[in-house]
Amino acid sequence: MDIDRLPMFRILGLSNIDPAKEAFIFVNTDGSDEKISMGDLFENSNRLARVLVGNGIGKGDTFALVMRNHPEVLYAMFAALTIGAIVVPIDPRSKGQKLAYQIKNSNAKGLIVAAEFLENIREISGQIKDVRLLGVVYKPHHFLEPTPEYPDIKDILSSESPELPREMLEVDFKRPSQIIYTSGTTGDPKGVVLKAERFMLYGMLASIWDYKEDDIPYTGLSLTHGNAQAVTVFPALATGIKAVISEKFTKSRIWDICRKYSCTTFSLLGGMMMGIYSEPPRPDDGDNPVRVVISAGTPVAIWEEFEQRFNVKIHEWYAAVEGGFAHKPPGQGPVGSFGKPPEGIYEMKIVREDDSECKPGEIGELIFRPVQGKAEVEYYGNKKASKEKTRGGWQRSGDMCHRDADGWLYFDFRKGGGLRRQGDFIQPEYIEKILGEQPEVTDVCVYGIPAESGAPGESDIVAAIVPSEGQEVDIGRIFKVLKDSLEKNAVPSYIQVVDEIPKTASEKNLDRILREEFRKDDPRVYSYEDFK
Repeated sequence: MDIDRLPMFRILGLSNIDPAKEAFIFVNTDGSDEKISMGDLFENSNRLARVLVGNGIGKGDTFALVMRNHPEVLYAMFAALTIGAIVVPIDPRSKGQKLAYQIKNSNAKGLIVAAEFLENIREISGQIKDVRLLGVVYKPHHFLEPTPEYPDIKDILSSESPELPREMLEVDFKRPSQIIYTSGTTGDPKGVVLKAERFMLYGMLASIWDYKEDDIPYTGLSLTHGNAQAVTVFPALATGIKAVISEKFTKSRIWDICRKYSCTTFSLLGGMMMGIYSEPPRPDDGDNPVRVVISAGTPVAIWEEFEQRFNVKIHEWYAAVEGGFAHKPPGQGPVGSFGKPPEGIYEMKIVREDDSECKPGEIGELIFRPVQGKAEVEYYGNKKASKEKTRGGWQRSGDMCHRDADGWLYFDFRKGGGLRRQGDFIQPEYIEKILGEQPEVTDVCVYGIPAESGAPGESDIVAAIVPSEGQEVDIGRIFKVLKDSLEKNAVPSYIQVVDEIPKTASEKNLDRILREEFRKDDPRVYSYEDFK
């Protein structure tokens, strides 16, 4: 087994690899698990590379994934790197037009989908007729069986050779290897092109997270986004330690999973932290193997209480899939700050509209660039957005922040009032479109209010609707339509029934007035929690 030659292993600087060494444990929602060795990664990545080549997918071609956290996501990433293809991992919560847009915009030539999301693919089949279905990922706990129309990817892989394919390319750190889509705050999602060097950089973060030989990192965050890749997958591989990955995040079982698999650290986003904290206290809360929680957006109100209750330390950090990095290790800096950029690697500034630097305590936009060179961002097929994102050689984060007198950085809110929920930026237009199509709704405005979780910069979503004349609104039905049509994070927390949507002279919605008038105890305000 020529395992050391696998391009992904070479990118991470791995050698003398033991094929039998356990690399990952994937924990399914039913409690079962799949243990993956280094040899499994090598062989199944090679098999999938051959499948891709056999379907006409090679250097520079794209193919998409729609699934939760399963080993096949890693096989696809590794296979793409081997043959120079570009993998497009799509958030599986995407539905309808948003899902179709990402598949079409990325020019995907093939698609691998988990069986539980087949219905979402069927609904947009007319829009993606030219995209070949490469295989379906079936899991026993999804209770779906393979059919000739939707073949099992496992059977397809088993018929291929586990050896490195002859189409394997030499390692090129500058070759595009992945496209990750943003949430799309101001329009359609943008595909961020990541080069092969990103995997190496993620691996190097192991030293930032201070991983030791006896650490076992855990994540329940989606592998389709940068967080799980940067905190768990590639730092663990680069360090030679085992990692545990849940099919999806679970706030009620996270401590039980960490105890079962002896996990010493896990990653999450601030809103998730409030969810964990809101679980009923248990006498064994502090009796767990976790020493550090690596968090982005910890709510200040529960920061210290969370550490005390669960007997952990918080390592706070900030980054975007486009680039940039800052962090606050445990025991350093003030509670509430997301830290500082690593010295000699990044420089960050808080600036006004004219790019003049803000004073300590003054809120402005966070911009940053590498110490060596200029900021570079490539949005797939969108040169104009790429150029604007790096205007003046600095990456424009779109995050409104401030710094204190000692240079510690703090997040305040998203520029332009974009909605952020559990780390995702939500585009109101997708919600408004669905509501506007309902016969009993004549006008709608979706906006945000400060999140009840207290997570910095995050919002709870309110959908203000105006009933059609002479019609009563079935709130329960409306919530069901939203739940069935949107990813979970985009479903509004509240529906606010109003007589009219206040507007400007140019017919723009004045959500500011609706926000000021919003009251949770208003009899015309309905909570999603009451209709679940």
